Amino acid sequence: MPLLVRMTPRSYILAETTWQTVRETKYEVVVLPWGATEAHNHHLPYATDNIQVDYVAAEAARRAWEQGAKVVVLPTIPFGVNTGQLDITLDMNPSTQLVILRDLVQVLARQGIPKLVVLNGHGGNDFRQMLRELQAEFPTVFLSTVSWFKAADRSQYFTAPGDHADALETSAMLHIAPALVRPLAEAGDGAARQFRIAALREGWAWAQREWSKVTADTGTGNPAEATAEKGQAFLEAVTTNIGQFLVALAAADPQDLYE
Repeated sequence: MPLLVRMTPRSYILAETTWQTVRETKYEVVVLPWGATEAHNHHLPYATDNIQVDYVAAEAARRAWEQGAKVVVLPTIPFGVNTGQLDITLDMNPSTQLVILRDLVQVLARQGIPKLVVLNGHGGNDFRQMLRELQAEFPTVFLSTVSWFKAADRSQYFTAPGDHADALETSAMLHIAPALVRPLAEAGDGAARQFRIAALREGWAWAQREWSKVTADTGTGNPAEATAEKGQAFLEAVTTNIGQFLVALAAADPQDLYE
């Protein structure tokens, strides 16, 4: 017999609310979590980015809601830009993201929603240029974006560098969904090859990395130092900071943002 899970609906999660609740609530900020479906070394699942951004969005919105901000989180979009990993993952082109985002912003504008935050959960996504274009097209909706993994200083929690399936992501998953994390003994070391060209290696020039030539295990960054406790602490900082941003944004007048 399947287990019946009982859950109290959260008013700040659109997927858990009814039309009656939505009709009666004057939302001030809409949060759109956007992840990706991709390989994460040998120990983390393909849905890692989606699980993390979904958690962060809900927890940050909870903190904001409890402070009186009328925030609502949309369902997470699970596909992101992975054009450097076409042989190992599922990809959505930036142009496709723009089409989806435009449709959603158009709906929000029509319904009188004043502010949108695209909460990014994947390093390959970059919504800034899209929001520049859409802001001019839909001036009644204030558009912004946050990459959740940049919302706190990682150096305060992790010593090893990395940006994919590393200690940060592994720690976050150990806190959020430990049953989906394979033993760290099974993980690769996340060693990543560097560009031969100095400017690309130093970061002041940019080119897309061809993932299969950069890393043998699909990770970039050693996950060995990961713990659930570090994940909890980092996520606490991140969701506190993003929650405060949502509170400030909800109260802000988009026509009076500058001191």
